Amino acid sequence: MYTSASMKGDKRKRITALVISIVLLNQGRAQFSDSVHHYLGYAATGIINQTNDGNSYVLNNNLKFNVNKKNKFLNTAAAWVYGKQNGVLTNNDFTSSMDFDIYGLSPRIYYWGLITYDKSFSLKINDRLQAGAGAGYNLSENKNASIVLSDGILYEYSDLKIDSAMNDRYSTLRNSLRLKYHFVFNGIIILDGVHFWQQSLSSGEDYILKSASSLSVKLKKWLNITSSLNYNKVNRTQRKNLLFTIGLSADYYF
Repeated sequence: MYTSASMKGDKRKRITALVISIVLLNQGRAQFSDSVHHYLGYAATGIINQTNDGNSYVLNNNLKFNVNKKNKFLNTAAAWVYGKQNGVLTNNDFTSSMDFDIYGLSPRIYYWGLITYDKSFSLKINDRLQAGAGAGYNLSENKNASIVLSDGILYEYSDLKIDSAMNDRYSTLRNSLRLKYHFVFNGIIILDGVHFWQQSLSSGEDYILKSASSLSVKLKKWLNITSSLNYNKVNRTQRKNLLFTIGLSADYYF
């Protein structure tokens, strides 16, 4: 059971970690260029609720590192969501990913490869590994408005927790359909989103939905106030989560 003192101590630690992260990133530049090929970003968002009847909190931490060199792009990301309600664990969800994009003769058509790893208390995922490749098409070449559609095949190995006494270990091939967009309004407001529908090729009832959207308003060139909305569903375990958080994010181009 959390006491008021221990919760205040935890909050101070989280705020200190956030401030340190922002200070380390405070020399960020605006975007990629001929001499700027790397991007590092960190976002810390969350919701804390305290009443006379109980308390709850959810913290969402995201770290990204991207490399942009001519027609080749490498993207890595890691996210950790942790939450409790009245001292009972509700979220302890970790995901990491690495993908690359290679553009060929056409500036709009590209080929991609992807590998991801997930663990999720809320979705009852003990371990999940996905790897695959495919192609995509960029519907817009405007740097302030990007809409990308992609599709491909993934191999997946999963260890799912069906109940307290049973795990479900299996592998499957999935079709992975993705919609990704990025909009910048007046250089200040930024809307990002990436949405997946991953259908097993061997079972119509085995599918995964993943959706992540964020809306950011620039406070400084390197600092934003950010709200995020995330939704996940694993139909095989009949589990889903929906998380809305708000906080700060920082960007560093070098």
